[in-house]
Amino acid sequence: MNHQPEFVEPPVVRPRKVRLLAMANQKGGVGKTTTAINLATALAAVGEKVLIVDLDPQGNASTGLGVERAHRAVSSYQVLIGEATVGQAMLPTKVPNLWIVPATVDLSGAEVDLIELPRRTHRLRDALQAAELDFDHVLIDCPPSLTFLTINAMVAADAVLVPLQCEFFALEGLGQLMKTIERVRGTLNPALEIQGVVLTMFDQRNKLSGDVARDVREVLGDKVYNTMIPRNVRISEAPSFGLPALIYDHRCAGSEAYIKLAGEVIRRERSQRAA
Repeated sequence: MNHQPEFVEPPVVRPRKVRLLAMANQKGGVGKTTTAINLATALAAVGEKVLIVDLDPQGNASTGLGVERAHRAVSSYQVLIGEATVGQAMLPTKVPNLWIVPATVDLSGAEVDLIELPRRTHRLRDALQAAELDFDHVLIDCPPSLTFLTINAMVAADAVLVPLQCEFFALEGLGQLMKTIERVRGTLNPALEIQGVVLTMFDQRNKLSGDVARDVREVLGDKVYNTMIPRNVRISEAPSFGLPALIYDHRCAGSEAYIKLAGEVIRRERSQRAA
């Protein structure tokens, strides 16, 4: 029998700056949610306190972390429209140190609802700033489209982390995303930056994967993480069990890659905080 997750007291307030990362790519099927789940798990595994905010109406990050739809009475939708606080919406996951604000299909109607609300592009930012929570990282899983939800995530975030599939149209889609980031930076969030680009679904047997990786590195240089996430069956299987790949099979190549990626993210974030 399934039970509601046991309530755990939210982390207490500490006087430090929390870094917020928006996981964004307007193209679907690039491994965005998979990266959000497994990067968050890898960060939590080394003792970092992590919150995922699921802003995708499909709710795949919530499902992938084992949060059943029946347990999502309060979701990111209520947070955005002001009916609930982040603290009221967030739930503990099966992963120690990892919490989530789940998503429901109600988010599909958020586009219409947000138009009539004040500060419609700053709703998530205001809610997160009002939340008296202590986390090392907040990862915002965006929908695979450039909507008010994605704009809210970018306005709230300090930086954008871009999962990019190693395929032919990768750079074309990346260009569109960069233009959106520049528009947000120019009008709504001047401090927004690109934390990094992670190449996903890399197949070393496929020449195209190597060509795309090379082209992306030539364009973006050190913004591209050294770690590449390989195509891996175990990563694909894990969500059906409501588990991150790192718990489903921590020895698989995909899990090992996400652990390395977490190390790179931590180093970049520490450098940014120091700066």
